[in-house]
Amino acid sequence: VGFVTTGLRLRTSGREKFGKGLCTVRMSSDAMKDNKMLHVVYRVGNIEATKKYYTKCFGMKVLRERDVPDDKYTNCFLGYGSERRGEHFSIELTYNYGVEKYDLGNGFKYVGISVPDVEAAVNKVAENDGKIIDDSELPASAVAEDTDGYRFQLVPGEQRDPVSKVSYNCTNIENSIKFYQTALGMTCFESSGSLAKLGYGSEKDSTIVELVHSDEATEVGDGYGQIAISTPDVYAAADSITKSGFEVTRAPGPVPGIGTKVTAVRDPDGFKIVLVDAEDFELEFD
Repeated sequence: VGFVTTGLRLRTSGREKFGKGLCTVRMSSDAMKDNKMLHVVYRVGNIEATKKYYTKCFGMKVLRERDVPDDKYTNCFLGYGSERRGEHFSIELTYNYGVEKYDLGNGFKYVGISVPDVEAAVNKVAENDGKIIDDSELPASAVAEDTDGYRFQLVPGEQRDPVSKVSYNCTNIENSIKFYQTALGMTCFESSGSLAKLGYGSEKDSTIVELVHSDEATEVGDGYGQIAISTPDVYAAADSITKSGFEVTRAPGPVPGIGTKVTAVRDPDGFKIVLVDAEDFELEFD
């Protein structure tokens, strides 16, 4: 869902069996139980250069594109397989006509990509004129940086969908865990005082949100856009968010000119999450 221009859940009692540390159970309503991660959205200064980088260096595919001349922006979705019904997570690039550079802030850390062999993946990036900014943890992991400065952590593993996580810095990890569990209905798979992993379904078969504690104030910047999550009913989702004690930042309803129904909320560090009507999302492929 490109709305960025300028500018099996497990339930237990007490603490979650698999949720270490701060993963206390805070129930959300049934409105969120069928949610799925869809894509992350951010802005780029040269969409063709970014497309080339992701396809050549990471082996992604261009899944779909759309140009909206009236509003002076272009979207491109990349990933490793079909987006339909949330089968694969994608990266949605937004190019705003004439804007070549953005402030990336310090909050959005990276997208994680699972690869069979990290060293081979590093070599592939280098062979295609990509940039590796940290290979000190080889063969356990490495970090690549694209042409706009967005980062990708290459980690060992073989998942159905190689896009394994979206990682953020946060200033209060306990508050952030509470938000993602109660407002969005995510399962907390793992946590400590400095790191938490949350998501929907199985951790090993879906893209998760990773939160990393930072002592510095988090700056979102103007390059990062949002995460999109599908939900069966955006009106019920918005009501659930409000009842859980968080503020809906965009009232549920259709997006002008597109018609897809959405609602939105921001996490405690200001990162935007858009919930998208699941059936409306499928209509984008017709």
